[in-house]
Amino acid sequence: MTLPADAETPTERRLLQSIVEVARHAFGAAASSIFLVDPEAGDLVFEAVAGEGDDHLIGTRFPAGTGIAGWVAASGQSMLVDDLRDSKHFSGEAAESTGYVPNSIMAAPLFSEDACIGVLEVLDRGAGGAREMADVELLDLLADQAAIGLELLTRLRATGPSRRSDTALRLLEMAESLLAGSHG
Repeated sequence: MTLPADAETPTERRLLQSIVEVARHAFGAAASSIFLVDPEAGDLVFEAVAGEGDDHLIGTRFPAGTGIAGWVAASGQSMLVDDLRDSKHFSGEAAESTGYVPNSIMAAPLFSEDACIGVLEVLDRGAGGAREMADVELLDLLADQAAIGLELLTRLRATGPSRRSDTALRLLEMAESLLAGSHG
């Protein structure tokens, strides 16, 4: 799937926004975000943000490989770091440029087919300690939901109106209706 990072439709944007809001709430976090990988440049682009930075980060780009999100995108593996001072992957400079420097990060890749298309991050989650594995598993599930939703919406939009099934159209309309209801 090729999803131009700067050209999503409002439905895709709402889908991503609802995922970061759910993630932020589920983990009692200071912030949550989704970066998508620009398929041409390889940059990581903020596409949805809830919490700290939600008013100005959309569209901000970081070069491929930057920080924990860059490592997760390149490796395809989730990561949880409770003390970022101990992480060799954390980029304090990139964090400072966003206006918020977290103490902890959880991040999970978004996959389409075999390619990492983005990263879901949760900053400064409220729960700690005993739930670490459960938290990472839940974050992975949310990342999978985001990737599957994007892929379905992208495929439905790419299919010509004459080839779309009635079921597919109903699913798309239901998704758009649910997303509109959650943000209206």
